[in-house]
Amino acid sequence: MGELVVDKHVKYILSVEKRKDSFESVVLEHLRMNGAYWGLATLDLLGKLDALDSNEVIEWIMKCQHESGGFAGNIGHDPHLLYTLSAVQVLALFDKLNVLDADKIANCHPFLGLLNFMPDISGLQNEDGSFSGDEWGEVDSRFSYLAICCLSILHRLDKINVEKAVNYIASCKNVDGGFGCTPGGESHAGQIFCCVGALAITGSLHHVDKDLLGWWLCERQVKSGGLNGRPEKLPDVCYSWWVLSSLIMIDRVHWINKDKLVKFILNCQDTENGGISDRPEDAVDVYHTYFGVAGLSLLEYPGLKAIDPAHALPVDVVNRIFFQK
Repeated sequence: MGELVVDKHVKYILSVEKRKDSFESVVLEHLRMNGAYWGLATLDLLGKLDALDSNEVIEWIMKCQHESGGFAGNIGHDPHLLYTLSAVQVLALFDKLNVLDADKIANCHPFLGLLNFMPDISGLQNEDGSFSGDEWGEVDSRFSYLAICCLSILHRLDKINVEKAVNYIASCKNVDGGFGCTPGGESHAGQIFCCVGALAITGSLHHVDKDLLGWWLCERQVKSGGLNGRPEKLPDVCYSWWVLSSLIMIDRVHWINKDKLVKFILNCQDTENGGISDRPEDAVDVYHTYFGVAGLSLLEYPGLKAIDPAHALPVDVVNRIFFQK
């Protein structure tokens, strides 16, 4: 099984940042904010966040903010809740939330232009309590989590109708105990994390049938020890986060074989060049590297910082946000 090759993973993450002209970097340019969060959160969990220049990162993040208050995935791209949460999370990692105008992000200050209306978070909540991800109006329970998590970190949950938001999420619950992207949508581990995470943050876990959902989630573990996202699918390292965090939030993590999952994650490492892949012998990427390390953190792997299963930030960062005066 081997051990977690920390130094190799740090070297890999730092190398990804330097390869800005590679094919992978170019085609994923619009997701760079998410990539920054995945890479930097991994470094923090490994205790190596000081391996790069925080000022340079913060300067770039602020260049991605729009007049609406929301953040884009990169400079010159459109704002979206997906990137806004990642931007806020990265600033939280560096203890630099003070550079933000939290009210500008939370309150509805539309960007006025010809046929252009892009409100920030509170303006993205719909009448039924759901959230659109951006000005184009797509609704998804993921966006409910993004909005609630972001506003929680900024201490601005009072800017939205929390009761309506919670009721909408509850309406996405299925007969198998899981949650879908919209009411009636298929249960999926990623959507379940978003819904359970949002309910946990708002103190609304009473909407979850913990035994029924816990059974659905623990059935995601396959013979290799890995976890899949829904029935009859292959295991994937990323579900080490999506499934495990949900099980922890509903206090059912003891229903899976932790040792086998640790072995699966470690077997997905590139022990020569660093990084973690979706499955053993596949190509590594920063996405799976983060969720692999985050999963190991949830499994209390030695040497890793603890991570909060709801806010997806190291516990010491979450404590700093909510308990430091």
